[in-house]
Amino acid sequence: LPVLLLISLVTYAVFRQGELTTFGAREILLVFAMMFVTTYFIFFLLEEDSQKALIDPTTNGYNYTAFLHHYQTRKPRSMAVLILDNLGIINENYGVHEVDAMLKSLVYQLDATLAAYDIGQAAIGRKNGANFLIGSDAPESVLHHAIRTFIQEHPSIEEIEINLYFSTASSPDEPLEAVIGRMHDLTVVREKAPDHSPEAAASAAHNTLESKDLEESILQAVRDHRIHFMFRPIFNIKQNQIDTYEIAAKLRLENGQEVLPKVYLPIINRLGFGREYDYVVLKHALDVLPLVDEHISFSFNLSPFSLRNKGFQSKAFALLTQSQITPSRLIVELYERKAHHNMEGYLKTLESFRARGVRICIDNFGSSNASMEYMRHFKFDMVQFDRDYVARLDDEKSRAMLTSMISMSHSLHIDTIAKWVDNEEQKHKLIDLGIDYLQGFGIAKPLTEDQIINTYN
Repeated sequence: LPVLLLISLVTYAVFRQGELTTFGAREILLVFAMMFVTTYFIFFLLEEDSQKALIDPTTNGYNYTAFLHHYQTRKPRSMAVLILDNLGIINENYGVHEVDAMLKSLVYQLDATLAAYDIGQAAIGRKNGANFLIGSDAPESVLHHAIRTFIQEHPSIEEIEINLYFSTASSPDEPLEAVIGRMHDLTVVREKAPDHSPEAAASAAHNTLESKDLEESILQAVRDHRIHFMFRPIFNIKQNQIDTYEIAAKLRLENGQEVLPKVYLPIINRLGFGREYDYVVLKHALDVLPLVDEHISFSFNLSPFSLRNKGFQSKAFALLTQSQITPSRLIVELYERKAHHNMEGYLKTLESFRARGVRICIDNFGSSNASMEYMRHFKFDMVQFDRDYVARLDDEKSRAMLTSMISMSHSLHIDTIAKWVDNEEQKHKLIDLGIDYLQGFGIAKPLTEDQIINTYN
């Protein structure tokens, strides 16, 4: 309509029949009208272009820039991060049009669920492929319940199975990136919660993560090397003795509070202090080892991201040389869900540790395809089986799979470890299957650092 009006005005002004144009009141009004229509149309195009720039083209929700503006201007009462965990798998198995239709429908149906809970005018944005942001003026408890209901009622969208998890925060008054980071920490905790539910993670870590000073307290604890070790005994069946201890670490804050790895590791990794933390763990283990008997080994987790880092490797090797500890007394545990994209380079990194005598163990073996992929290409020293196999020894399928993996490991001259052994019945069944090592409360209780030193010194 503005374009048609402009054309009509121009036509009237230029092509009046047989009249000379004189500037009277009518002509001045005409010029102002043309200027108004032209200006209006220009701003109309700019506004339309601006709106397009603020809309995620796939979902028709806000993009991150628009959501950031909404967050800064509206200051929502509650926030949520919703993560589509299996988007990568979906992209590999469905066409682009199907995936785009699913994402658009996801946002549409999420908006409908929020409206059903009287959460009106909720802003739904997309930060990147699998991460959705929700800002609302509703209380956090209402938003949390609405999203939990949405996830329960939508195991699939557009006939595509989806795996969603989320976290929420109330009255955020920090920069958006900081709020998103905290909520991402909660979602990582959720993955490690016993029942793998969003609400379990929130209840397990909400009180701890509410503190705005937590991040600095955790980083200061790492800098001060305030890491508290517990030592889980691992029983060698052939030697009939405990010769290895698995280290379970906790971080001790200045106020004396102990924080579990499932809470502090996501924060440390997000802030880029993962390598510094792993170095502290390695150094602490090397400090304790001389205080126990020579036949005792320590097993502990180091992040694959640290192991792949050249700087960390140099510092770790220098520390190992300086300590003069027999390297085989160190067992580095690895657990990855997905095989590294540069498999050859990563395996060379692992081999550089093995070449110095450090033993390498796959943790939670059998829980992902990645562990089997690594087994095909690398000579590991030990494998620790996923706890589900030990808990389901009476299940015919689980028992058959565990038997097969033990046999395969022995064929490759790899020692096998069964963790979470809680009773004598499990112990005898695992021994009958040919397991090499046992760990759990049914074997021996964990020791504190003072207890293990007093035991051997």
